[in-house]
Amino acid sequence: MEKINKFYKNKKILVTGATGFKGSWLCAWLVNLGAKVYATGYNPNQNDNLFQSLNFSKKIKIKIFDLREIEKLDLFVKKTKPQIIFHLAAQSLVIKSYKKPHFTFDINFRGTLNILETARKYNFIKSVICVTSDKCYENIGKIKKYKETDKLGGVDPYSASKASAEILIKSYIECYFKKINCGLSSVRAGNVIGGGDWSENRLIPDCIKSISNNKKITIRNPNFIRPWQHVLEPLNGYLILAKKQFENPIKYSGAYNFGPGTRSFLTVKKIVKYITEFWGNGETILLNKYKLHESRNLQLDSSKAKKILKWKILYSAKKSVQITTEWYLEVINKKKNPKDITNSQIQNYMKKL
Repeated sequence: MEKINKFYKNKKILVTGATGFKGSWLCAWLVNLGAKVYATGYNPNQNDNLFQSLNFSKKIKIKIFDLREIEKLDLFVKKTKPQIIFHLAAQSLVIKSYKKPHFTFDINFRGTLNILETARKYNFIKSVICVTSDKCYENIGKIKKYKETDKLGGVDPYSASKASAEILIKSYIECYFKKINCGLSSVRAGNVIGGGDWSENRLIPDCIKSISNNKKITIRNPNFIRPWQHVLEPLNGYLILAKKQFENPIKYSGAYNFGPGTRSFLTVKKIVKYITEFWGNGETILLNKYKLHESRNLQLDSSKAKKILKWKILYSAKKSVQITTEWYLEVINKKKNPKDITNSQIQNYMKKL
């Protein structure tokens, strides 16, 4: 961890999608590492927004605009001169993608296109990480571990938009980024959990809201198998990769999976059981009908990241759920500052590296 600490200290970093759940955790970690963080966000004033509660006002310079407005993006990049870009901005909900397919494709594809077009213009940018999804693979309906070389696909609009972004990124690596000495990679993670996620139609936020309001937890697809991992696990991989390709762009650019180990592939029902155990109470209602297509079995083969980047997994699925549940308990029941709990969990994770 010492090398990462030294590398990121005073580095100028741009994080898109900073006001989202994953982006907020990444910003918090970068601030802990002593980086100079610049951020873009969209609709940051929604209720219970993690970014707002972490109070970055004195630590991060943020500009709120729609990433599809390339002129605003270009102006912000030109002004801040980031050395590394973490692109997390996206429409990330499967159910919302059915309701708003054009919006989903537009944000997830054109937003990525604008980042790549802007990044390739400026030689002060040395490393770009584009976050896509494990759902970018063509799911064959069987339990298998998907490798970076497997076929891309996606039935639902969200998955298809991420597969499209992957094709775009690969094209830019081959046609442009190899020639300008700038690292570019796509990163694919599984179901990421952690404190501060208040999104609708996501398992853990829905569970926490139900328990807090003394309501029964409704489980939409109890037997679906998912790869569960704490948000800090893939973020650690992104930080390692950004550093590696900053130093050697040709060698490290490409696609990477950052998924948990086999033991962390558990059913939705099992995860809810863990949540109620760690919280101390909670009742469930099981539903076995699902109308929309949503991939049931998604497992990633992360051997490439482990071998090439020396990335490792620290938390089991149960431990990840425990830490996540504790975050909400501390904030909701004990009224503790979300910033303090978040920083404490980041620092504890860093000690284990």
